[in-house]
Amino acid sequence: MAQTAFILLVTEDEDAGNRLREALRSRSGHLASVVGSVPAALESIRTRAPDVVVTRATVGGEPAGEPLAGLLDGVARDAALLIVGESPAGWSARIPVAHLPASAPLEEKLRTIDELARKAISRRESRLLQETLAGQDAAPFEGLIGAARSMRTIFGRIEKVAPSKLTVLILGETGTGKELVAEALHRRSDRKNKPFIALNCAAFPETLLESQLFGHVRGAFTDAVRDHKGFFVAADGGTLFLDEIGEMPLHMQVKLLRVLDRREVTPIGSTEVRRVDVRLVAATNVDLYQRVEVQQFRQDLLYRLNQAEIRVPPLRERREDIPLLAEHFRRAANAEHGTDCEGIASDALAALTKHYWPGNIRELRSLVETLVVEVRDRPIELDDLPERIRGSRDIVPVQATGMVGLTMAQVERMMIERTLQATNGNREQAAKMLDIGTRTLYRKIREYGL
Repeated sequence: MAQTAFILLVTEDEDAGNRLREALRSRSGHLASVVGSVPAALESIRTRAPDVVVTRATVGGEPAGEPLAGLLDGVARDAALLIVGESPAGWSARIPVAHLPASAPLEEKLRTIDELARKAISRRESRLLQETLAGQDAAPFEGLIGAARSMRTIFGRIEKVAPSKLTVLILGETGTGKELVAEALHRRSDRKNKPFIALNCAAFPETLLESQLFGHVRGAFTDAVRDHKGFFVAADGGTLFLDEIGEMPLHMQVKLLRVLDRREVTPIGSTEVRRVDVRLVAATNVDLYQRVEVQQFRQDLLYRLNQAEIRVPPLRERREDIPLLAEHFRRAANAEHGTDCEGIASDALAALTKHYWPGNIRELRSLVETLVVEVRDRPIELDDLPERIRGSRDIVPVQATGMVGLTMAQVERMMIERTLQATNGNREQAAKMLDIGTRTLYRKIREYGL
């Protein structure tokens, strides 16, 4: 079970009800309440919405199934109703209704209640998730998706920097979406109607990289069978994005610095100098300052590239965005592959949120797309996830997140969030583990939006 469920037991046999209540508590940790009449059950449901109601078809001579199902449909739409014994025909319910014979052994009753409770909690969490997603400002920002504070900071940074002519250096791990940030900078600039050209510096050997960037004339080298204008000229008036700039050879770094300073290029094999007006955006997943120290990257080029810096956080540092991203990728995969995957179950989503994601957003997108194709017309369940995802236990190793630089409020929020996850949402238990009062914990939860 993902969380403790609340079970309402409606029976005239108080002793039997108490025995079942204790069995539920000891077996699965569920909380249960025993009432002896239909009116008492209705009042209990109005006071606290249950996850499962267990009853006979009649209690105290009054029909129980139909009135209980009707109220549950209005105030506890995620709940399930379990009727033990004979059930009169002639009525239907919108909530799930299960039946067991009166002679069913205790173990079967416990197993059935546990299963109904698990599904009820999953329905509730999925509904709450969808309501949360609908209420968040999840509209893509020039193709970027995120409601985390770090992403909102990036959106603001893009809006400030994009209209300028500053060269921008984007830092971040592989798969975090650095090229999307570069594209957003282009679309928010006055160059948006001009070309956006992207080049991966690690994808070409040094000689070919020079030709790709600056161009060449026919006959400049063996394979130069025709003129090639190069990416700087192709991006004239627009934006040139150089990914993995840290892998550029030193010889090429000198030439790139000269182009940035003089704003002119000379194709290989030519003496013709051509002026270019290009906004350069570069990206890297390596520490360029460390590369400078070991003389693998030019310090003057680093300063020239880093007129404005944008750091894209890894996915593990913006976990609140995982539901948004997973839902976006699910819908995109449905549209791409003609599938009808209905959603992502709450326990599956919890596992996705806990995973470390070394491949970041690229890894999440690939996984969700694969799962959508595999399940096709049903929700993605926990058992559908690979073992490496289901087996995720810790949110993030402390040394990986980097506690240094976090505010005390950020550390406090992190510890409360992790403790709530460790206790499966049991706030009373979490308060004890944190050694704070329950009221204090509730206030902190509201304060941090947990």
